Amino acid sequence: MQITRCFRDEDLRADRQPEFTQIDLEMSFVDENQVMEVQEGFLKRVFKEALGVEVETPFLRMPYREAMDRFGSDKPDLRFGMELCDISDIVKNCGFGVFAGPVAEGGSVRLINVKGGAEAFPRKKIDKLTDFVKTYKAKGLAWARLHQGEMTSSFAKFMTEEEMAAIKAAAGAEDGDLILIVGDVKNEVVFAALGALRCHVAREMGLIEKGVYKFLWVTEFPMFEYSEEDDRYVAMHHPFTAPMDEDIGKLETDKTACRAKAYDIVLNGTELGGGSIRISVPEVQQAMFRALGFTDEQAQEQFGHLITAFKYGAPPHGGLAYGLDRLIMLMAEAESIRDVIAFPKVQNASDLMMDCPSPVDDKQLRELSIALDIQEKE
Repeated sequence: MQITRCFRDEDLRADRQPEFTQIDLEMSFVDENQVMEVQEGFLKRVFKEALGVEVETPFLRMPYREAMDRFGSDKPDLRFGMELCDISDIVKNCGFGVFAGPVAEGGSVRLINVKGGAEAFPRKKIDKLTDFVKTYKAKGLAWARLHQGEMTSSFAKFMTEEEMAAIKAAAGAEDGDLILIVGDVKNEVVFAALGALRCHVAREMGLIEKGVYKFLWVTEFPMFEYSEEDDRYVAMHHPFTAPMDEDIGKLETDKTACRAKAYDIVLNGTELGGGSIRISVPEVQQAMFRALGFTDEQAQEQFGHLITAFKYGAPPHGGLAYGLDRLIMLMAEAESIRDVIAFPKVQNASDLMMDCPSPVDDKQLRELSIALDIQEKE
């Protein structure tokens, strides 16, 4: 294991900085289970020695698809419930186009049941929740409140009594509960909106207990994801991640069903780190390049050295890297990664202590053969 300083062009968030420290592990002749076992031992010792907290091992493991279906996130917070429920089959033929339309176009309609939420979220607060999910590209938020023996909702007039009863039963809703529903033609919008809403509601209701550490391995990530910008499939992680053994034949024939030997370690809804087993067989690496749209000539020109090295017998290898600052942030129960970094960058990525970035004189630029063409803002 090594500790490395990293510089990365990342969007600034509460748990991200452009300059940070990683705990990096690279191993040979290993599989996913061996990498995970080493990491669990490391984290168990760190939490015991630093916090006096006994961490139970082995950690829970959950495939990516299950994490998305149940929690709407590939880094779910397991300190509370409120799991997603797919009601697409219930509403696919209903008279409410907001529900039936997305299902007909290949999307889905899903809900979360907020136990005790009917009183905690009156209509004005529900309107704020609607604004919240819209930031995740959801078009709106349907709701149903079960309060004092009555059900009121934003969509009941479009549904039959049987359909409303089926939704209530699927949600496991009881008097005092609040059902929140999002539908969209894109499942990723439904997952993003409800996954974030689930955590937001839990914070609003004080459901997240302090001093509780819920670790989770998320495994079997998709090998590819579709890029609307590039209009093609790209590697979800990187083009050197090994596919699951049983999915090697799908690399060029069924990209949506191809899973990777990739894994993330998650703690309380935050990704601590991630890694993968790498490709070590030249034929598999060449198939991966073809799947990404490289011709054999392009692959040889850009990565020929790697393919040649594999022919000499590269060992199966893999690893994982943690964000050290992010780990400390969670252990300290800090609100932001900036709270545990000396002289952190601020929202616009500038360094206040070093007054950086700052002007550079023309002589320095000429020495480095750098020409500036800065457009003045109007």
